[in-house]
Amino acid sequence: MSDLVPGGNVALPAGPLVLRVSGPFDVSALVTGDDGRVRGDADFVFFNQPAAPGARLAGDTLTVDPAALRPGATRVTVVVTAAETGMPLGRLPTPVLRVTGPGGRPLARFTPPPPRQETVLLLAELYRRGDTWKLRALGQGYGDGLAGLARDFGVEVAADPAPPQPFIPAQRVPGAPPPPDRPPLPADPDGYLGLVNAARSRAGAPPVALDVRLSSAARAHAAAMASAGRLGIEGGDGVAVYQRVTGAGFAYVTIGEHLVSGPRTPGEFVTYLQRGEQPRRTLYDAVFTHAGLGYATERRSGDMYWTALWARPFTPADLARTAAEVTELTNRERVRAGLRPLAPDGVLAAAAQAHSADMVARDFYSHTAPDGSKPWDRAAAAGSRHRAIGENIACGQRSAAEVVTGWMNSPGHRANILKPDFTHIGIGFAGGGRSGTYWTQLFGA
Repeated sequence: MSDLVPGGNVALPAGPLVLRVSGPFDVSALVTGDDGRVRGDADFVFFNQPAAPGARLAGDTLTVDPAALRPGATRVTVVVTAAETGMPLGRLPTPVLRVTGPGGRPLARFTPPPPRQETVLLLAELYRRGDTWKLRALGQGYGDGLAGLARDFGVEVAADPAPPQPFIPAQRVPGAPPPPDRPPLPADPDGYLGLVNAARSRAGAPPVALDVRLSSAARAHAAAMASAGRLGIEGGDGVAVYQRVTGAGFAYVTIGEHLVSGPRTPGEFVTYLQRGEQPRRTLYDAVFTHAGLGYATERRSGDMYWTALWARPFTPADLARTAAEVTELTNRERVRAGLRPLAPDGVLAAAAQAHSADMVARDFYSHTAPDGSKPWDRAAAAGSRHRAIGENIACGQRSAAEVVTGWMNSPGHRANILKPDFTHIGIGFAGGGRSGTYWTQLFGA
């Protein structure tokens, strides 16, 4: 039996597979194609719709027969939520996935990093690679609730124009009004959202929505800065603003922040952001979809400390797009140097993703993990058979272009990118930790 880490994978035998998560959890599954989208609502298996072709849910047990899935299905994503609607998973025991094959043979076990405020966890996925099906461990808290998860996978979500109705699958008791899966919008007594969206509209950027998790993290960080009497990514309590965001249950694929002291009102603060080139760039960035604001007063001086957060929630599609962009930009540099482009490698990608997630979860930044494992150890554990392995890591960069440019400006990283012997590549990315973003580029020959 394989004990998996985030990003790790294992090949699966033919025949029905049993996936079980014991405890106070609801298990659900989304059946998709290579595009990560369901074909229709019937592809969502959950407690009110416990069966689809090739997949059946019974209590805490999901049985999947890959050969019997509907035509075009190449992936089954396994999702865990608390049985008590809206309960943060961090208040419950860590969910453990156990997978058995035909005849009850144990195949794999996965214990994700302990969740915090997340209410939804992408636990694992079954996916087809050629003629073989594999299991990949994910352990990724989802940043936009069960309703947002369903929408991002293409499930139709029922809604009444006025007022909006909660996501139907979350309704467990007939006739009882279920609480919403999405966090409620925070109060905006200062009119901050209107000021921000008016400024973004003038710049041609789409509006953002306030998010309670981002606002909670922003308030906590502003208070920590005010208590210490200084601005900083880390507050006086030693906690980074990005750690506060993920601790509040918001998983992101990209993030930006403004840390400011001086303005007395939200209006003055937004005006200040529009004066400098770099603050304007973040304020107007069209990639951001959610925002949060917090401010606090330093008691002695009366100075006000502000934290504004800008983010885009994590989705599997955004993660795949980001990895593809890094690969494309890397291959562009190789072609420019007269070298062959690198082929994407799923095994290397799994090992790279696991390392990025591990650096966030265990708060380190190194090619050597706390358990002593090296890049070639992690690649081999993921199933790689390449003779030679190389690794680039980076942290803090906000985009694929930024991270590849940084690597190309570093002689050691550049040498890996332009090494003629390398033939394959895998990309890992995770948001969180002290630096906000952690990147891993794994090469194989």
